[in-house]
Amino acid sequence: MLYLCATPIGNLEDMTFRAIRILREVDLIAAEDTRRTRKLLTHFDIHTPLIRFDENCSATVAEKILERLQSGESVAVVSDAGLPAISDPGADLVRLAIDAGIQVCPIPGANAALSALICSGLDTTKFLFAGFAPKSKKNRHDFLQKLSTLDATIIFYEAPHRLKDFLAELIEIFGDRQTVLARELTKVHEEFLRGNLSELIQNLDEVRGEFVIVVEGSTSPEIIAPTENISEVVEKFLAQGLDKKSAMREAAKIFNVSRREIYNTLLKEDIQ
Repeated sequence: MLYLCATPIGNLEDMTFRAIRILREVDLIAAEDTRRTRKLLTHFDIHTPLIRFDENCSATVAEKILERLQSGESVAVVSDAGLPAISDPGADLVRLAIDAGIQVCPIPGANAALSALICSGLDTTKFLFAGFAPKSKKNRHDFLQKLSTLDATIIFYEAPHRLKDFLAELIEIFGDRQTVLARELTKVHEEFLRGNLSELIQNLDEVRGEFVIVVEGSTSPEIIAPTENISEVVEKFLAQGLDKKSAMREAAKIFNVSRREIYNTLLKEDIQ
């Protein structure tokens, strides 16, 4: 059996009784960071052998783990915090196990993305976990552009030192949407910062701790009638209360053109 075992994202009291039992009973624990996991195991008096399995591990390590599973042993996978296999190399091991016919079992527990979502006050009926955006500027721009028209709440992870720049990119591509920054979840200094992106950027001073970013979905119409042209769509946004600059930005997203092209079209059609 391959167990996917959740670990606390900050508060050790969020470790479940079942997770403690499983980690004691398995033959091996595959950990993203063995030093960090060893501290957790020591706290709960768990002495199961550890093996490192992170994004830098070779395929040989995965094969060794798979061999032990195929020989009848049980292995638990843990990440640094939260549920393994989410923005985590454990997902690769899960695929290998499934392909080999090994049974996979979840041991639920803390998760930063969902914890932030349920406390955000934003729509929870439809949401998308987008994880970390690509590091390359072009790839990140394309990635965010594709997400910008979704009418579902979107959840991101981002490193503290890149947070301000990422929020600036969001407002450029998404517009000034309602956003929640969940900081240091379950820890002593847990905090929720709420407001429009522009407000958060303006009021965000020193960035410390780990953040989850929860952004409201697009309120733009997803489907445009074939007869509607650019000026009609811009006028529709203006009627909804958007200023002209924001209306042109939203129209540019829908027609997949630059805002400059929208502006030139409106000039030709004498839309002021």
